[in-house]
Amino acid sequence: MLRFTILLSAAFAILAPLVPLSAQMATITVLDGPDSTVISRHIYGHFAEHLGRSIYGGFYVGEGNDSIANVDGLRSDVIEALRRLQIPNLRWPGGCFADTYHWRDGVGPRDERPTMVNTNWGGVTEDNSFGTHNFLQLCDLLDTEPYLAANIGSGTVQELADWVQYVNYPGTSPMSDDRRRNGRAEPWGVRYWGVGNEAWGCGGNMRVEYYADLYRRYATYMSGAGLDGGLYRVAAGATDGDYHWTEVLMRDVPHHLMQGISLHHYSVIDWSGKGPAVGFDESQYMTTMQRSWAMEEMVTKHSAVMDVYDPAKKVGLIVDEWGGWYDVEPGTNPGFLYQQNTMRDAMIAGMNLNIFNNHADRVHMANLAQAVNVLQAVILTEGNQLVLTPTYHVMEMYKVHQDATRVPIRVESPEYAHGGETLPAISASASRATDGTLHVSVVNIDYAKAHMVTITLPQNYVRVSGRVLRSERMQDYNGFGEPGRIEPE
Repeated sequence: MLRFTILLSAAFAILAPLVPLSAQMATITVLDGPDSTVISRHIYGHFAEHLGRSIYGGFYVGEGNDSIANVDGLRSDVIEALRRLQIPNLRWPGGCFADTYHWRDGVGPRDERPTMVNTNWGGVTEDNSFGTHNFLQLCDLLDTEPYLAANIGSGTVQELADWVQYVNYPGTSPMSDDRRRNGRAEPWGVRYWGVGNEAWGCGGNMRVEYYADLYRRYATYMSGAGLDGGLYRVAAGATDGDYHWTEVLMRDVPHHLMQGISLHHYSVIDWSGKGPAVGFDESQYMTTMQRSWAMEEMVTKHSAVMDVYDPAKKVGLIVDEWGGWYDVEPGTNPGFLYQQNTMRDAMIAGMNLNIFNNHADRVHMANLAQAVNVLQAVILTEGNQLVLTPTYHVMEMYKVHQDATRVPIRVESPEYAHGGETLPAISASASRATDGTLHVSVVNIDYAKAHMVTITLPQNYVRVSGRVLRSERMQDYNGFGEPGRIEPE
């Protein structure tokens, strides 16, 4: 069987029996050559930081809350929605927050936990009522793997070694005994660990040469004892096109200590003026698409650097922060990074997922920033209300690629042009499921123009089906008053 996932721009808002005269032709050729690369389900990961209303009010509403359905304070509606996405992993507690977070503050009796000030995000007081046990219970309820981001900015080697032992060691030890006293008999078996976050910035403003040595020290004392397959340790990698950072890590860190290197890239118009999330014009839209399409170049070039030192591609490129970043919604705390989510964000999501799928030989994991109420969220909440964003629907439509075999394709696309700038209008990726179904996902980022797409297949199929996500305007979104405005058809 053949199935299509299609993201379309405004010109497709009204289906017509004939393609508009303005349409241009694109061709996608599905190639018949062998490709054993599996698109890891972990490319479809998510991110939950102690930032704004991501944790408090998003994932966690407190135990004993009678107004919002919950399991031990964890929102039932959010859990149900994320389970439908089959999210493979969830990253926590940051982000920039990770390098200020001390995990012991979030375990034990709640009335004995110290508070702290969240200096990165809004200057609010963090009461540590949501900690390691809550997060790992959340992951159990989501049937997803936890990805813990460790503090090496203000923390110590011993603190991280103790956290690893606390959550993973099954035998008798000081940390596992503490875990049992705090109500958890069996270890959770956390495999994925980020060793710091954005060491070049909020994680310590370090030089990469210094961080490489620091990483070697921390990683050495992270024990995988009691965990089948050992730990998967992710070094804090580059921002955007800093290829020197990647080269130093690949050259100076022994690969048995480092299973992945992170990359952070946001689709930002300009860091000094990000522009509105909803009231953008076509010029702002074009710039956002350019920033998003830059992911293709960055993944390609960082992969080329890694290939020199790791031709077998054993070390993964982990894009654990990506997505659109705009000015916050008017009237909200600037440090909470709350923004609405439009069809523009659906385009960012589809384009980037196509890039990751097509580079799945090196991209082993990615984490959309962020899951709830922050940046390019898949879910927005307000009190007991919940909205699924256009980005949510893209992630749901694309989940068919999780752990499927990549199928090589060739795309010949017309240009999307505006203001003297051009980009390929059409992007795509394809995979084959274990039952033989071929899935082809196609995105048209053109702001207002239709494009006829011809897809050439290597064999005949007896059944063809597809789903389309579309709306009349790129600025359209699902609001609390109209939560079902944009849904797949």
